[in-house]
Amino acid sequence: MRPSQPLLPRFLSPSRRLRGTNLKGFDSLLRYSICIIGFFIATFSLYSTLNLHGEKNLGTGRLNGDSELPKVTIFSAPRPLISSNGSDLTWARQKLAVRSWLALSDNVDVVLFGRHPSIVELKEGYSSRVTIEPSIDFTFLGTPFFHSMVARAQSTASDISMLIDSETVLFPEIFNAITSIQKLDKDWFVFSFTPNILNFAYQLAGSGHSWFGQDGRMIESNELQEALFKQSEVRNCSERLLIAWNNLKLPLFHGVMPPFMYGKGFYELWLINEILSSEIRTVFDASNLNLSLYPENLGTLSSMFSEDYSTWSKRTWEYNTNLRVAQSYGLLFFQKTFLSNAPYEIVNSLGQYYFLNEEKGHILAPGTNRKKEILNSLGCHKERNKCSLWQFDNLTLGMPAQIEYKYTLERILQTVSDENKTVILGISGESYRDMLMSWVCRLRNLGITNFIVYALDPETYEFSLLQGLPVFMDTKSPKNISFDDCHFGTECFQRVTKVKSRMVLKILKLGYNVLLSDIDVYWFQNPLPYLSSFGPGVLGAQSDEYNETLPINLPRRLNSGFYFAQSDPITIAAIELVVKHASSSNLSEQPSFYDTLCGEAGANRVGDNRCVERRTNLTVVLLDRDLFPNGAYKGIWEKRDIRSVCANLGCFVLHNNWISGRKRKLERQMASGLWDYDPTLRMCIQN
Repeated sequence: MRPSQPLLPRFLSPSRRLRGTNLKGFDSLLRYSICIIGFFIATFSLYSTLNLHGEKNLGTGRLNGDSELPKVTIFSAPRPLISSNGSDLTWARQKLAVRSWLALSDNVDVVLFGRHPSIVELKEGYSSRVTIEPSIDFTFLGTPFFHSMVARAQSTASDISMLIDSETVLFPEIFNAITSIQKLDKDWFVFSFTPNILNFAYQLAGSGHSWFGQDGRMIESNELQEALFKQSEVRNCSERLLIAWNNLKLPLFHGVMPPFMYGKGFYELWLINEILSSEIRTVFDASNLNLSLYPENLGTLSSMFSEDYSTWSKRTWEYNTNLRVAQSYGLLFFQKTFLSNAPYEIVNSLGQYYFLNEEKGHILAPGTNRKKEILNSLGCHKERNKCSLWQFDNLTLGMPAQIEYKYTLERILQTVSDENKTVILGISGESYRDMLMSWVCRLRNLGITNFIVYALDPETYEFSLLQGLPVFMDTKSPKNISFDDCHFGTECFQRVTKVKSRMVLKILKLGYNVLLSDIDVYWFQNPLPYLSSFGPGVLGAQSDEYNETLPINLPRRLNSGFYFAQSDPITIAAIELVVKHASSSNLSEQPSFYDTLCGEAGANRVGDNRCVERRTNLTVVLLDRDLFPNGAYKGIWEKRDIRSVCANLGCFVLHNNWISGRKRKLERQMASGLWDYDPTLRMCIQN
């Protein structure tokens, strides 16, 4: 709640002050003139003091007098090029934006988050100053996670980190402004709303300090900046926010940032609210300076480009997901701290920056005995910017009934399958969701994206949605799955395993090859090229035999937790037999796999590592245990350096089985270092 009587007079424009008085004619003009004269006197005096006393105390901060320019790294997540001929308006805006960033200073570097090959084009001509960074978390649709972007930006060695929308053009004044803030002896955070300019008919000149209009006339950046915001139609300024902070010792806020999907709303306001609530850093609002713009079109050049109306910008379920996250974490749902604990606003007068906080009656500037005079003088020419936090005064966060996620299994398969129509299937319930994420993160770190997740319960389904996974559920999922007692040998385990073969069969019938991998299988390298080489009519499966002197195809040694099945008539017919056998068995599906494919007591065994199912003529290959070791083979899990052992063996994967109990399984894998997910930060561990 804002105080009814401010500590100091409101920042009102001259016109608003005159409307609030009964004076007319000469009296009104006299009051206005006094205000203007007072402003110039205070400004000149303050400007002189700043030049004479570079290191004088600034109330609660001070200028360091250091003439060295800070090192700045700008982070952004560009949208990939959609048009095959390069005529993409979004792409044109992004190229213009990157050029404007690099023109700020030689001390500015750019990091672009993304995995799409087209992003490389944005760094053409700037190879030494622009870096492509694929090692952050993305959803299965390619949307970056904001919390992962911020974490990467915080890890930079630069003095200042900046996060910005990829289509936002920056004016050179941004570098002057953040340099002035940097001279304050503080841990700080600054944000600035970016207004939309309806018609931006200018192109950046080669130097980056001037612009060409459509008439060919050149105009300096500062002149263009002033002219645009006086004459142009400024529209919505709530969608794109520039944020920056200095990289000293303190965190941005207390707590952990949840997994917001970038570009899908709520996360930037959530972050500002948390930073203001934590009161760790001094927060500045630079929106008054008009440091940036979003060009809705590029004048006559827009006719050369087509706007991108791709589905990524229309997926409402992602906005609902971010809304759910904003409601569930932090203080935004309960308390709009940004309205009660206002940030410092930045004002530029005659080239000098002032940091004002009307609510607290503070000014970060020399001459502390004249604070009120300075505030009143600056207030004469300052009117509240509509592009500020106050535009969210009436924001309400109503809980959506549900996240409208409309990706069916068929649509997910079309989206994530590779060029060979192959998918990797992982299955998980709530008790193993951290292990699920470690499995997912490991695949991502290997550059593998053609995986899908079958959620056994609603909790895992919603968790997977929030983590951006390609997840689906099935009406025939087992109910009442035990949290701690669903390991090998339990009745719960028997019910859960039988859904795996049913789901594999369903996907095979849809025309996709399936590599089923239990989520306790750790991947060292991608086995798909090797497994695909077996060809149709062959099923490759892991062996559970641990005795190194015995054949690996002995009875009941086929592990149904890791196998590769191709979508061909022979394999489909054989898996149908497995599903039928398991449906009438009181055991788990694993005995049904062996008894059906290799025959009871191994009647269909061929040699030491194969079986042939007689009715369908499917060949089953039990995989080399050096390449696909189970959890008891050679005591690998007991070795001190498992990675080195598996590197020497040439392992593709290592199964964390032959151990009883969920807790023991988790402890063994985490203690080994074969773990790729940080559950406290909700992020993958980047290797």
